[in-house]
Amino acid sequence: MSPWRFVVGFGVVSLLADIVYEGARAVTGPYLASLGASAVLVGVITGAGEAFALAGRLVSGPLTDRTRAYWPLAFGGYTLTVASVPLLGFATGLWSAGVLVIAERAGKAVRSPAKDVLLSHAAGAVGRGRGFAMHEALDQIGALAGPLVVAGILLLSAGDYRPAFFALAIPGVAVLVVLVRLWARVPNPAAYELTVPLTEIGTVPTRLPSQFWTYLAFAAATTTGFAGFGLLAFHLATRELVPVAVVPVVYAAAMVVDALAALLTGWCYDRIGARILLVVPLLSALIPPLAFQDNAIPAVIGALLWGAVLGVQESTLRATVADLVPARRRGTAYGVFAAGAGLAAFAGSALLGLLYARSLTAVVSVTAAVQLIALLVFATSRLRLGTSSRRV
Repeated sequence: MSPWRFVVGFGVVSLLADIVYEGARAVTGPYLASLGASAVLVGVITGAGEAFALAGRLVSGPLTDRTRAYWPLAFGGYTLTVASVPLLGFATGLWSAGVLVIAERAGKAVRSPAKDVLLSHAAGAVGRGRGFAMHEALDQIGALAGPLVVAGILLLSAGDYRPAFFALAIPGVAVLVVLVRLWARVPNPAAYELTVPLTEIGTVPTRLPSQFWTYLAFAAATTTGFAGFGLLAFHLATRELVPVAVVPVVYAAAMVVDALAALLTGWCYDRIGARILLVVPLLSALIPPLAFQDNAIPAVIGALLWGAVLGVQESTLRATVADLVPARRRGTAYGVFAAGAGLAAFAGSALLGLLYARSLTAVVSVTAAVQLIALLVFATSRLRLGTSSRRV
């Protein structure tokens, strides 16, 4: 199988998986509420799930490197996710549903480092920027389709969640079928990376390179100053800039921009290197002064810029990790990177939400200051970022 076909195949896996879990996540809050959960309990359950998805990678990442069981870990993680969602239709109480919601997120923690390592090998043969960008573009198709599928089924079933969860078993089975086929066709994707320095064969670095930690500092800084869509949607709705029913449409449009931005920056990354990542802090700093205006047009433009930044974060930021870290430590690197950047995003969302309640000027000022810090971190290390050899 050619590396491009492998990249596209893995993109199809992510597309189908996103239909399953993004479809379910779109209604997790109201579904838990229908079982008697309070707003606080919904926050606790979903927050615990996200904590598992992020912190769990600090375990699954090193485990991936130690065992090199990339395919079994990826398969196990996807299985846990696609099984947990349909089982929600059988949940008879709040706590059983809560366990399944958390289990779905735990599946992401199990599979993500192994999946990223597998993808990095094939992407290394076609251009890591383009490879990760294609994967992200296909992924976002699923993220868009999943909630729409669930919405349609809920409409037809008069608001009964169970048929929607059961229907998501179909793409879930397809995930495992495509994944097993890729596994059988390409049992060792590391073979795609043919240029292996002889001095590195058989060696396993004990520490992640210093370049990686500098890069993580940049990624954490820029995600700390990145406003989440929840806050943007809150502003659109509470200020009555657009009807509430239009907010999901704005989100869907942002997902389209996400995919386009991933493809464009991935192409640029393969030609000019990590300098293209300068767009992340620059665009992130522009989001609040646009998105939090009391005018629908600039607010929607700000939301679309949010989608563009998210597309770069989910593709090119991840591609760069593979160029900074030898393959035998990439599982650990991806686990640490996801946890570090994810926790920074969580802290940043909480901070910006607090500032939003006090002063929009403070939101704009703090975001600009944090993104300036990210630019300074990048400037002091840009000659090294993205210039390491692609090593196995």
